[in-house]
Amino acid sequence: MKALKENSIKKGDALSTARIAAILSAKKTSYLIPLCHQIPLSNVQVKFFFEENAVLIFSRVKTNWLTGVEMEALMSSTIAALVIYDMCKALGHDMKICDTKLIGKFGGKNDHGIVEFEKLHYKNLL
Repeated sequence: MKALKENSIKKGDALSTARIAAILSAKKTSYLIPLCHQIPLSNVQVKFFFEENAVLIFSRVKTNWLTGVEMEALMSSTIAALVIYDMCKALGHDMKICDTKLIGKFGGKNDHGIVEFEKLHYKNLL
């Protein structure tokens, strides 16, 4: 965690690399999830929070289409976690990726939860 927070990992800036991978993966979700529609995205935001010995990853994806983009957001967060693991694995393999979940969505057949980062209190979600 110290190396990640101080950006001193030999492979480079893990969080910046994870953010770029998260954005790219959101755009390519339909290539990896069978029967998932290819959706033009208007915005992808990725935020990282440090909580004791954990990195919390939040992705918010927006589109102007009449569908939800929860799969794109879940893909985005998951790929970011995998990139962080990959970049930190030289320091040890005792990391784990866990508790991926949808916090909120707007659009499609129904709405669910919180969709605005500004209203999100991540400590209440742990």
